[in-house]
Amino acid sequence: MTTSNPQSFERESSWNIDQATFLKALRQRYTFDKVFATLALLAVVFSLFVLAVLLIDVFIDGIGRVNWSFLTSFPSRRPAEAGLVSALVGTVWVMVLVALITFPVGVGAGVFLEEFISDNWFARAIEINISNLAAVPSIIYGLLGLQVFVRVMFPITQGRSILSGALTLSLLVLPIVIIATRESLRAVPGSIRQAGFALGATRWQVVREHVLPLAMPGVLTGVILALSRAIGETAPLITIGALTYIPFLPELSLKGLQSPFTVLPIQIFNWVSRPQADFYSLAAGGIIVLMVVLLLMNATAIYLRNRFQK
Repeated sequence: MTTSNPQSFERESSWNIDQATFLKALRQRYTFDKVFATLALLAVVFSLFVLAVLLIDVFIDGIGRVNWSFLTSFPSRRPAEAGLVSALVGTVWVMVLVALITFPVGVGAGVFLEEFISDNWFARAIEINISNLAAVPSIIYGLLGLQVFVRVMFPITQGRSILSGALTLSLLVLPIVIIATRESLRAVPGSIRQAGFALGATRWQVVREHVLPLAMPGVLTGVILALSRAIGETAPLITIGALTYIPFLPELSLKGLQSPFTVLPIQIFNWVSRPQADFYSLAAGGIIVLMVVLLLMNATAIYLRNRFQK
């Protein structure tokens, strides 16, 4: 008759206990994962339901006001004669300028910070400040634009003009473009850079011909997000003094950049703030037009992004 080793028996018992504890913890983790996934799904469904209700309500109230006369008439105190052509043209002007300013400056800054600047305290300080600027409230950018672009740069911008509004919104969305550009460049494999250097290319040639084209889809995604935020901003433009009533259209020239302006969010805000019920349907129609402009702008950017991906 053989007797078992007490030490071996203790190790086997300890192993069984540890295995049971591990399996119990694993089952609890799977349970928590299922609960969290269910809660996240419910949150998404609830958010989409609320969004659908709001959109349906807006379409019911405003779709009857969206017609050619509404798109080609100027604002008026009479709801039946009011339109938003000045706000629509102002929005297009401002967004074109924001895109022309933000894309080269934001992408250039992102490329320089990620590919050319050395890793030192100055670069880290700039990176921290850019990340902080992305979270600054938009009203702060409006105050900055009021002081710098409206007052200090008055000989160039002529005060409360389209150019001042575009520069202010460009400052607002530049951190988004810079951060998106840097993240897209980081996603490009380092072997691409090493292969270019091995063939004798300079750093700028490697970035221009190989790295940046591969990162361009991610860069354009950041630009889409930035422009989507800029088109709906109201607080900074109100702060710099954008008007709520414009009975004329700016000239299609460089001089037109110095004209007073209004945009769709400000016009919608003006209509919503009026006590007459008829202006609410005008505001709903303005929201529909704003969403159509946003979708067209995003569709163009997505088409360009898909072409770069191919």
